[in-house]
Amino acid sequence: MNKTTGKKIAISAIFGTLLTAVAFYFWLPAINGYDPRFWIFLIFTVLFYAVPFWLAGRGKRPSFDFKNILNKAKNETRTEKKARSLGTKIVIAIIIVLVAVVLIGSLISSQVFNARKYASIIKVEEAVFAEDMQEAEQITNIALMDSTSAQIIGNRALDKLADVVSQFVAGENYTQINFEGLPKKVTSLEYADFFKWINNRDTGIPGYIMVDPVKNNAEYKALEKPIKYVESGYFGDDLYRKLRFEYPTKIFDFISYEIDENGNPFYIVSCVKPQIFPFGARDVEQVIIFDPCTGESEIRNVEDAPSWIDTSYSGDLAMEKYNWHGTLSGGFINSIIGNKGCKMTTDDYGYITIGDDVWYFTGVTSVTADSSNIGFILTNARTGEYKYYAIGGAEEHSAMNAAEGEVQEKGYEASFPSLVNIAGEATYIMVLKDASGIVKLYALVNVENYNLVVTGETQDDVMKKYKELLVSSGEVEIEDIPTPEALTATVEITDVRDIVIDGNSVVYLYGNDGNLYKGSVADIEGLLFVSVGDTLQIKYSETDKNGIRQIEGFFILIIDPPVIID
Repeated sequence: MNKTTGKKIAISAIFGTLLTAVAFYFWLPAINGYDPRFWIFLIFTVLFYAVPFWLAGRGKRPSFDFKNILNKAKNETRTEKKARSLGTKIVIAIIIVLVAVVLIGSLISSQVFNARKYASIIKVEEAVFAEDMQEAEQITNIALMDSTSAQIIGNRALDKLADVVSQFVAGENYTQINFEGLPKKVTSLEYADFFKWINNRDTGIPGYIMVDPVKNNAEYKALEKPIKYVESGYFGDDLYRKLRFEYPTKIFDFISYEIDENGNPFYIVSCVKPQIFPFGARDVEQVIIFDPCTGESEIRNVEDAPSWIDTSYSGDLAMEKYNWHGTLSGGFINSIIGNKGCKMTTDDYGYITIGDDVWYFTGVTSVTADSSNIGFILTNARTGEYKYYAIGGAEEHSAMNAAEGEVQEKGYEASFPSLVNIAGEATYIMVLKDASGIVKLYALVNVENYNLVVTGETQDDVMKKYKELLVSSGEVEIEDIPTPEALTATVEITDVRDIVIDGNSVVYLYGNDGNLYKGSVADIEGLLFVSVGDTLQIKYSETDKNGIRQIEGFFILIIDPPVIID
């Protein structure tokens, strides 16, 4: 090898290394043979090294002038052509081998050859609905808000903070969590754009948004120590890049933003591994618990993850694994042609909080007839546990259409429902939103008979109407329905407002306990005579979608000014 050739090799190697490093820095593949993306990255790496060397070999000095390259090609010696041809063949052979690894690996680990292995990835426990789902006395602790509504409410909370909203935006990906025994949705703030990152990278992100999906409100939570690593960060502040350099061999699947019992933020990163060699049936084996404020992290097996973590498995993965189980148990051919015994989930999922865990809820339908459900499943978002309930009835979208039909003149849109046990009846519960995404009504739809549907302004209101409907329809006996205890409060009225909503006169009373009470004049005419200074004993339901207490009745204890009796 002469001096010129050695120089060409050295320069080409430098170019190849730089291109490979830049590609890895921005693409960030896992350095793991179980990930097809790694093999694709190797293909590009070979090209990154080969192309500069091939171009440099066209002249005495490396040149990327294509006109010059063509001229030099005409004057190549036989030896140079032979060497170049051999090098080209070696490069092509390496690329063919790498492509073959991806194609053959994908084929031998596909469902075609491993149908029953895919089906056995999970175990599904057949459970009894009435035993696992306690009968609901009240339904004020059920999270029904979807991500779109959470974004709207979260943005409104942020808009009130002038110094924050000018630099940051609320993240789009809200995580459903269980915090202090109550369902919440949380997301980090993100940099509004590249220049906002430059302006604030030294001080970091000051807080996060927590949304209450029951009361439909949100609050901004300031942090003592700011967040440094987020999805909207750049270069070294980019969350995914930080994780990749910390864990170069891990295959990341799902990243969720959560908070621990003390309200400290963490990213929970699901790490997957194929269960069928080499690329098939990926499942979560470990989770990375990453502190975005300090950059510190630890990795644990799923079964060893702390209980405050709510999401180790994504809802999409949970549904995909059940579909493997439901469609491939009878073999691949049966899943395509016969469909005997094949069942699958519906196309979306909701959330249910049971104990300290968040569960995904989705219906199960026959592959050949998807207009109704043959049952439904619950999947634990932290442990990956599955439970199947054989309750046939309306498919979720049919129930949503039924709820929308109750108020079709308003044009409201139903959210994907959750599930609740009311008087032993499996019941869909959902919200109805207006065109701007704001929750307007609640709806309850009977799973087995979706003609039984009611709507109401509050969860208590809709519960009362639904129980009355169950009795009148003969679905349950009246003694089967417990009557919840009335809530009462004694307050002095500090403000009174009355407005007309959809043609109905509504009175709002503000009490000295800091709560707002709302009642319809059509239902309680005495509200017209309440004045500031009156002390009332109010019977109310707790609470409506805006945190307002619905008045069921009241007594006037003290009237101001006092009534003088001669």
